[in-house]
Amino acid sequence: MALPKTKRKKPRAAPRIQRGAKLTEPNWDGWEEWTGEQVHKHRRSTHTWYYEHFKPADLYAYVPQWMAENEYSKEQVNAVKICPGRALSITASIVARMDMKGAPRFSKKEAEHWESLAGTTGELKSSMDFLQKRVEEAIEEGRKIALEKKEVAEETKNVHVPTIQERIRDQSYSMSEAIDEWLEGWVENPKSFDPKGFDIKAHFKKCGITQAHARKMKPLYEHELDDYNDLERMPTKGQLNKMEFLEADHWEQLKEGYAHIKKGDIKTFRSAIDTLLTELDFIIEQAKATRKPRKPKQRSASKVVEKLKFSKADPKYSLASIDPTTIIGANELWVFNVKTRKLGKYIASSIDPKGLMREGTGLSVKGTTIIGFDETTSIQKTLRKPVDQLKEFKDAGKVKLRKFLDDIPTTDIKLNGRCNPDTVLLKVV
Repeated sequence: MALPKTKRKKPRAAPRIQRGAKLTEPNWDGWEEWTGEQVHKHRRSTHTWYYEHFKPADLYAYVPQWMAENEYSKEQVNAVKICPGRALSITASIVARMDMKGAPRFSKKEAEHWESLAGTTGELKSSMDFLQKRVEEAIEEGRKIALEKKEVAEETKNVHVPTIQERIRDQSYSMSEAIDEWLEGWVENPKSFDPKGFDIKAHFKKCGITQAHARKMKPLYEHELDDYNDLERMPTKGQLNKMEFLEADHWEQLKEGYAHIKKGDIKTFRSAIDTLLTELDFIIEQAKATRKPRKPKQRSASKVVEKLKFSKADPKYSLASIDPTTIIGANELWVFNVKTRKLGKYIASSIDPKGLMREGTGLSVKGTTIIGFDETTSIQKTLRKPVDQLKEFKDAGKVKLRKFLDDIPTTDIKLNGRCNPDTVLLKVV
């Protein structure tokens, strides 16, 4: 059995109105005075109007609303909410909406008109006979689904461990509930809404909001003003006349849908949203300023020197190179080029006297080059008698090595850090 999808909380939108609802819904005022033919035609045209201007998902939502107004229990309403739309049908949803808008459940005049029509059969019954039957079927279907979900939940109990991102998302939704309630006050009564009546800073401090929460919460509110921004750039009548019909119709519907809202009220709502977004941006930017720089991933010494080119051994001078990984962090490195007969000493620019391998001290390697050396004191000299001088080098201790290059009567040449297959790594200190 497939696991049920977790219902995610939708980001709260501004008091938007669906495209269909921006138009004036058909009303039933004074239907008692209409003829049976008028009632019947209005019922059919109203059904067509809802069908053409609303999506099925929007229509299905009317049935739970109708049930709440007609003494159904909370359990029954919830059962209908979770059942598939096909268990209700679009027709049942439209009938529920028409009933809430004051349409007659049964009109004797309409029934008489129905019977007078050619080709009709049967008697015209109350619309409630049809709607209540479909609602009962939806309740049973919803109860079955609820039971299946409960069984699945029991089977998968303690199996799913929410990810960090899921926890942050859920926490963000929880933190936004108080904000949603505050903003809902504007929808209910814009005149009495106070854009400064909610202490956003105190709320964030109480909730312990972090930049991760702020990043999740910001998308919930940053599009609240989209429709109102469009209203401010409403085209002129002349511009509308030059537009294609659909584009012009879109602007007209937008204008009509928000005609009941005053500019001053929009300004109040805009002030509240701007304040909220400013506080969220502050939390995000503050975290950037205080965030510690990420430490680069430490690479192993063998990985650092893997591309270093050097001579592992040279039979002519009976020399063998040391392990190149010992260069990392060393204060000194002695090298000898068997081709040019140059003996060189690299001295680290930042000495680590106690050999603690502190970060930023000692020599290192980048590709095929020695790095981290002092370019002034790191020099090389040409050996005129390499065999004898290298033997002397091997036998020298730390004290003698300090002045070993000074005693060689040839010109100092600065080292450039580059190594090649002719370079023997002699010793590190």
